[in-house]
Amino acid sequence: MESSGAPSETEATVAKAASVICAASHLVAFTGAGISAESGIPPFRGDNGIWSRYDPKILDIDYFNTNPARCWPIIKEIFYDFFGAAKPNRAHLALAELERDGLLSTLITQNIDDLHYRAGSREVIEYHGNSRLLACPSCRKRFEVAKVDLTRLPPRCDCGAVLKPDFVFFGEAIPANALAASEEAARRADVMLVIGTTGEVYPAALLPREASRRGATIIEINPQESAYTGDITDIFVRLPAVTAMERILAAQ
Repeated sequence: MESSGAPSETEATVAKAASVICAASHLVAFTGAGISAESGIPPFRGDNGIWSRYDPKILDIDYFNTNPARCWPIIKEIFYDFFGAAKPNRAHLALAELERDGLLSTLITQNIDDLHYRAGSREVIEYHGNSRLLACPSCRKRFEVAKVDLTRLPPRCDCGAVLKPDFVFFGEAIPANALAASEEAARRADVMLVIGTTGEVYPAALLPREASRRGATIIEINPQESAYTGDITDIFVRLPAVTAMERILAAQ
């Protein structure tokens, strides 16, 4: 039997998503662990997550402050040896391209792996911070990790205090500037592109809901349904991030 030539349901959904993105006046992207999974970085939670292999207390701020010499070798192994070897994938690069083309206004990421920045995105709100910088809790100076000697642990600031990665540990608040900027972006969005997140990590998970409440069209890209899918998602692209973003760009 000959094919009718009609587009598949997935192709039609991708075409609709591409059309909505092109027509957006204020497009905001919101990304989670799923976009980095295709760069070889597993999520933290779940059966095969990072916390199934490491004790999460290494990122408890009170434990870290009292045991930095125990925490830092594991932090280095996870975030600078393992994460540091990962490279941005084509989904990261596609979002950077949308920014360069003037279509993407803001990218909010829950990820701390620095892959969006390395892909070329610059209008990025790093909601949970990043692993690119180390911060001094005493004098507040920040250092590029590439310029810090991580063969001597724990690394120390010029003032003598132990440095910590500049991302949010358990027991720490979301940085006020990231919180305010992401909430403002969610309020202004007329389209939000939600990629690779389960919608279960709070308070970040509230951002797409706020955008939806204010009338934004929610385009979700995920291989599996999330907490958003049957609730606020308007267009659901059931594909991995790389495949979906490649098809969306090709359909524009």
